[in-house]
Parts: sequence; structure tokens; C-alpha cells
Amino acid sequence: MNDRAALDLLVSQGPLTRTQIGELTGLSKPTASQLLARLEAVGLVRTTGNVTGRPGPNAQLYEVNPFVAQVAALAVDQEGITAAVADIAGQVRGEARVGTDAVAEDVPHRTAQLVAAAVDGALAKAGLGREQLHGAVIGTPGALDPGTGRLRYAPHLPGWHSRALKEELAEVLGTPIEIENDVNLAAVAEQHDGAAQDYDDFVLVWADEGVGAAIVLGGVLLRGATGGAGEIGYMPLPGAPLARGGDRSAAQPDGGGGFQSLVGAPSVVELAHRHGARQVRTVEEALRVDSVRAEVAVRMATGLAAVVAVVDPQLVVLSGAVAHAGGEELRALVEEEFTGLALPRPEIRISHLDGNPILTGALRTALAAARDTVFNTA
Repeated sequence: MNDRAALDLLVSQGPLTRTQIGELTGLSKPTASQLLARLEAVGLVRTTGNVTGRPGPNAQLYEVNPFVAQVAALAVDQEGITAAVADIAGQVRGEARVGTDAVAEDVPHRTAQLVAAAVDGALAKAGLGREQLHGAVIGTPGALDPGTGRLRYAPHLPGWHSRALKEELAEVLGTPIEIENDVNLAAVAEQHDGAAQDYDDFVLVWADEGVGAAIVLGGVLLRGATGGAGEIGYMPLPGAPLARGGDRSAAQPDGGGGFQSLVGAPSVVELAHRHGARQVRTVEEALRVDSVRAEVAVRMATGLAAVVAVVDPQLVVLSGAVAHAGGEELRALVEEEFTGLALPRPEIRISHLDGNPILTGALRTALAAARDTVFNTA
């Protein structure tokens, strides 16, 4: 337990002296010294210079040995796959992007080849090989059904619906993998690095080309019996056609109905056209139109009200292209729509995470799993 506490401190705070580790863990100096000697002997920590400018002998600094393990994280979308490789300390060493056109559609095991190409590209930039990976986490739309092993709620990802998908990808990469819903991973990123820090009960609503949510209760992601918890894009709402036909409906441009047909990016652009802004081509342009922004806020608040009535979160985080394009003005309008409703009123925030939150969440998840394995010095 002391070893793990020290390793977690070195990961979260960076290089520390023996004295600092002792103070932060409550261990005596002799115990801290023995602990560091033990971790250094097994290669988990290393010295990285000295603290200078203080009275007395210079104190040695210790850090987690970053080369102990490497992990891969991947974010999948309709256009391709983004991969990143990081060391055990969390430093990203390489990143690469592979489009879906990188492998011909009629090539056997095309999905595995695309994944391998993305990971190999990131590894090459990091100067590493597949044999140095200790695990990978892949973020995809939809969710892996634990009962069938199939990816559900993602008909727009051809080639990702094999019953043995997880095993096929693990075999080609030569390392254990996890497949996780992309919005769930965005919530992990918000929980550790973004708007949901210090919140144990929150909902992240992702409004982009597709619409979904991640539900965190008691600090734990809620996945549901088939992995479909949070698939609010299918949620029936006033003013939206019903999403019928199961997964097939989501292959339609407007999501086939439900909440997605009200606040998905294509629907927001179409709404601007109906408001007379025929020149609008992007969601950013659409949400500059005051009347469009106001109507989107009403639509979004209606969907959020249904979620809040069931989940009662402390916080709702709005993310994705629609939320980012609408910004603070959209957030304030959504919050205003909750005034007077006979419902709990959670705090509503816009995500301000830099980069790709899905990739960030995948890295966080992969690193947590690797550290649980590698930091076990028993």
C-alpha cells in the first residue's frame, strides 16, 4: 500500500524528494528511503537530478520510470481512427490519424488493419514497437453489448459489428484491449481534467453529428444491461418523430427521430435554413443566428429535463460541436429554460477541454489499467 501511494504521488505530482514523499504519505524517513530503494531496484522509479539552492546537501529527486510500460488509446469516427501512445507517467509519445480510405473496403479483416495502422503510426512517432504496449482502449460510437459481444447503436461504423471484434483487435495488436463508448470516455476526461472534477453525480451530454450521454452516479459510469445507458439520441420527445427500426434508424442523416433529430449538428443546420439563413453550411454559422440558438436551447432543455427527472445529477456538462459552437450564450439559454420547472436544477457547464476528449478519456482509462498491473509490486 505504501509503494502504491508513493507511485501515485509521483504520477500526479511529478518528481519528488524522499523528504517530500515522506511528508505526503506520512511515512518516516527510514521507511520512505526503504520504499524508494525497493521501487528503484525493481525499475519502477529512477532518480532524475537534484534539488539545488537549499541549505545542506542537495536532495535527490525521484520520478516514475516512464519506460516501464506504454499504452495506446484510439478514438474512432466515421472518417477514420486517431491513435495516441503514452508512457506510464502519462506523457504522450506519439499520435497518428488514419482515414477509412487507408485500407480498401474489400480487404479481409479491414477493421483490424485500420486499427493496426493507426497504432503503428503512433508507435513509429514514439520510436516504439507493438511488443512494448501493455494495453489499449478504443473509444467508439455505440456500445459493446456484454451479452453478445457485438457493438450496438453504431450502424454507421461498417466492419465494427463482429461478435469476435474484441478478440480480433487484441490479436492484431498483441495486447489486451477494451472497447468503450466514446461519450463515456469523454466523461472520464471531464471527471479527471475538465468541468466535472470533484463531482460524483453528473451527466455529460454530447451533441455533435450524433447525440449521446454519459451518466456518472457515485463516481461510477452507468452502462446498462446492454451497454446502452445514455443513448439519448433515440429518446422520444415532443416535436420529434419516433426513432423506429432499432439500430437501423440511426443510419439516417437526422438519426431517424428522437432527440438526435432535434439537436444533432445536421438538424441544427437544417433549422437555420428553415429560419431563412439559407447560406448556412456549418453548425457554427447556424448558432450565430439568434432565433436558431433560442430554439436549439428549448430543444436541448426539453431533452435534458427528461434526463434530469430520472437521474437527478448535480451537474450537466454540455460537449460536442453543437455545445461548443453555441458556447456560453447557448448554455445560459438552456439554463433559463429550466426556470419554473418542477424538477431539480443541476448546474450546467460547457466543456472547455482542449484536444480530443474521447482520446483523453481513453488514455486515462488505459493508464489506470496499466498502472494497476505494473504498480503491483507484491
